[in-house]
Amino acid sequence: MDGDHDSTVSVVIPVKDDAPLLARCLRALAEQTRAPHESIVVDNNSQDESARVARDAGATVVPCAAPGIPAASATGYDAASSDYVLRLDADCLPEPTWIATFAGALDARRDVAVVTGGAHFVDGPKPLRRIAAAIYLGMYVATTSPALGHSPVFGSNLGFRRSAWLAVRDEVHLHAGIHDDLDLAYHFGERHRIRRVRTPVMGMSMRPLSSVGGFARRTAWAFRTVLLHWPADFPSVRWIRLALRRVLHRLGVPTPRAARTRQGRA
Repeated sequence: MDGDHDSTVSVVIPVKDDAPLLARCLRALAEQTRAPHESIVVDNNSQDESARVARDAGATVVPCAAPGIPAASATGYDAASSDYVLRLDADCLPEPTWIATFAGALDARRDVAVVTGGAHFVDGPKPLRRIAAAIYLGMYVATTSPALGHSPVFGSNLGFRRSAWLAVRDEVHLHAGIHDDLDLAYHFGERHRIRRVRTPVMGMSMRPLSSVGGFARRTAWAFRTVLLHWPADFPSVRWIRLALRRVLHRLGVPTPRAARTRQGRA
């Protein structure tokens, strides 16, 4: 493995009752061309062997009693000690160059704080895998970008500077029933530059589309997350604020942190 790097990388994986897929994910991480400094598996009250699988693979297991992906992910980000934090899910299958590509993008661009990428399905009907993933993620980007005023992030294929997380950690919402990717995008996009990295593509399970109920639940999470950010981030208000912030940044004028009317960690 290529290990000659000044920057360090922590990989965070939230998990709940997903031992077999977690084992597959951790095997893929062991084959990365650039090894992580640490792999953190956040055990969100699993009743199966997820924690044992993680320990057997050499990962650090961090428990999270609060239910839901937002709290579990944030627990992992807080536990990370490296310069960069990379996030994927237990049902993901990263290509061998995933860490090297994302960390390399952050190494090369000091003005970029967040990197994200796409995915393809690795299960389900084979002829439909790539096109279904393209439609699924394309709809996510098309529907959330206007609300954000910039590109969203995809939590199953995400990387960011630890300093960026520390800047927003007290603002993110941690309760279950929201879309943690979208919530992170709102906060990261307020001050940090997000860059989409086209390769390598992440493999993931088709479970989001396996049932009408599951897809509807995720859609409801997205709507709830958008409404949670109003009125401070009502689209026209947010667009104007971000545009003014960019102009002031180009002029070298320091900008204060935007006032918040919500309490993210309450």
